[in-house]
Amino acid sequence: MTDLHDLTAVQLLERYGSGDLSPVEATRAALDRIEQIQPSVNAYSRVDGEEALRQAEESAERWRRGEPAGLLDGVPVSVKDILLMRGGPTLRGSRTVRTEGPWDEDAPAVARMRDHGAVFLGKTTTPEFGWKGVTDNPVDGVTGNPYDPGRTAGGSSGGSAAAVALGAGPLSLGTDGGGSVRIPASFCGIFALKPTYGRVPIYPASAFGTLAHVGPMTRDAADSALLMDVITGPDWRDWSQLGPLGGTFREAISAGGGSIDGLRVAYSPTMGGAATVDPEVAAAVRRAVDLLAGLGAVVEEIDPGIEDPVEAFHTLWFSGAARVVQPLGQEQWELLDPGLREVCAQGAAYSALDYLAAVDVRMALGHAMGRFHSAYDLLVTPTLPITAFEAGVEVPEGSGHTRWTGWTPFTYPFNMTQQPAASVPCGVSGAGLPIGVQLVGARHADAVVLRVAHALYGAGVAETVPAPVG
Repeated sequence: MTDLHDLTAVQLLERYGSGDLSPVEATRAALDRIEQIQPSVNAYSRVDGEEALRQAEESAERWRRGEPAGLLDGVPVSVKDILLMRGGPTLRGSRTVRTEGPWDEDAPAVARMRDHGAVFLGKTTTPEFGWKGVTDNPVDGVTGNPYDPGRTAGGSSGGSAAAVALGAGPLSLGTDGGGSVRIPASFCGIFALKPTYGRVPIYPASAFGTLAHVGPMTRDAADSALLMDVITGPDWRDWSQLGPLGGTFREAISAGGGSIDGLRVAYSPTMGGAATVDPEVAAAVRRAVDLLAGLGAVVEEIDPGIEDPVEAFHTLWFSGAARVVQPLGQEQWELLDPGLREVCAQGAAYSALDYLAAVDVRMALGHAMGRFHSAYDLLVTPTLPITAFEAGVEVPEGSGHTRWTGWTPFTYPFNMTQQPAASVPCGVSGAGLPIGVQLVGARHADAVVLRVAHALYGAGVAETVPAPVG
């Protein structure tokens, strides 16, 4: 029998509708699960059980009347502690953020979830200001991996990934500026989507500019499609948001019976040698690609022919980090994560011409990928070349890397191009650690990415990834 905390959002909603389950029961199960996992994994920075149960009671009453508030009524959710959520502080993992209120505003995606009746469990952990690809910060400490708490959950949405993987709420909102929903999804064995930039409104605007996206972190692609139908609603506070969609993502994943027959898929095992891929990772990703071919996709092994834009990404990313901390005085500066201080100092040293040169690289990259996708509907790569390493460090010991970008070369290029990209669990290593495959679509082709991911789930791609035992 499936435990309540293992049910997806879609499954919860089906049971609410049939009267077999109450949102109060589901919320209690999620809160109990948080209490179980928090000491070892540290996925949450703040939990408000009393408020969550109050919201669940209100939802239960709406269901009893047959009047659910929206698409998520009664579903327990969490929010990365980068996004504003009214009723409590958004500390962003930093001792420099003042805790006093009023904290009376929701970020756009949070507001949409609230409008649709979601039950908010609390905020999930993040590295300070979301600056790196692992999750530890001076306020909350280290977030561990659901499959081995001594290893990292990834980042910067590591708390959200760990929470979803362990049943501490089936839906979570993450942010992704260089891989920050896909990296932890791969390490933790869940699904995550970085939508096309502008598809999900953002407010306040990120200091990392148009690299930063908000995206769903879920147990599968069906839950992600559901959440996307909620969080893509318009919000006037984001002047860069895209126009309205035609249809829904829930309809899109099932269009044509969910068939991907004839889809043109480019498979790039290493992105032209951007990284040495662990053999176990390469084998798992290859099996996922074979599944796509078996489902009718036309697969060709080919690289997109782009150069690694890491230096340009560093210019854009580190400059954004420097802008985040620019208002801080010396006393507050000393409170920052030492690694963050290093990249901020580097970012502050760039000139406007350096920044514009990085923008030129970004535009050329976007042009190249636009041309590539005129021939291919989807690009498939490993999400990461490795599995989860020791928790509490930015790079694997002995790797020779100095920054987190050294071990995640397949993710940040697609923040620069603003394309939709998802990580789908596709296997485990001999040590029992999850492996992810990355699906990258053309700009605005979010529905294609979700439909292919949904087809992979239907074909059993995630069945090779056992549930964590935490």
